Amino acid sequence: LTRSVTDEPRLYESTAKVLLAGMGADEQLAGYSRHRNAFRLGSWKGLVDEIENDVCHISYRNLGRDDRCISDHGKEARFPFLDENVVDFLQGLPVQYKADLRLGRGVGEKRLLRNVALLLGLSACSSLPKRAIQFGTRI
Repeated sequence: LTRSVTDEPRLYESTAKVLLAGMGADEQLAGYSRHRNAFRLGSWKGLVDEIENDVCHISYRNLGRDDRCISDHGKEARFPFLDENVVDFLQGLPVQYKADLRLGRGVGEKRLLRNVALLLGLSACSSLPKRAIQFGTRI
């Protein structure tokens, strides 16, 4: 939905054929609550192990499903966070650069992305807590 000049809601259909999807960011940057649990139970090593497990399983846990959902609507998906160079770069960083789960929700997870958002002037969204897409749209 979008709003018209008279502020009436109206349907909008994008003509874009290719969509950028954020898959891989949560898995690699400790964006899920299970990462907090792993950190709470096993400190930094527990968090590293959980991230490694997520990265190893992403191709058959989420990727196929999400690609099918997007292509079912006549669109193509691109997953920049799963680009080989991005994955290699993120895997080479110390986990403390990616997340600091000693900090609160909306601050500690995906720390790297939140810092980039701040640098780009996106301060309003840099501290929002994660919401699953099926709940986050508020539609």
